[in-house]
Amino acid sequence: MAKKLVIKVTAGADAPERCSQAFTVAAVAVASGVEVSLWLTGESAWFALPGRAAEFELPHAAPLPDLIDGILAGGGITLCTQCAARRDIGEKDVIAGVRIAGAQVFVQEVMADGVQALVY
Repeated sequence: MAKKLVIKVTAGADAPERCSQAFTVAAVAVASGVEVSLWLTGESAWFALPGRAAEFELPHAAPLPDLIDGILAGGGITLCTQCAARRDIGEKDVIAGVRIAGAQVFVQEVMADGVQALVY
């Protein structure tokens, strides 16, 4: 079993089921004791901002703010540097606990021993 799970979510409100799956898998993994690093890229970048997750709705899915809280309680959330820049999102704008980092950090994470990477 992988020691760490790195999940990159590229979808947001534009593909709600895929987006919800990524956050759900990340939250369940954290709750199961797996080390998790969730990366927000593309349209999911907006969920790094306070209040934006509360606007997301998908029937029969856990509320996104609850999933984010669960992930942050035992894992990490990173916002892609380029995705943030394209949306004029700065470090002072994001939810407490969310970091901004780029491709070099992502590659380091996914190439480490014992890591399983998933992309949604």
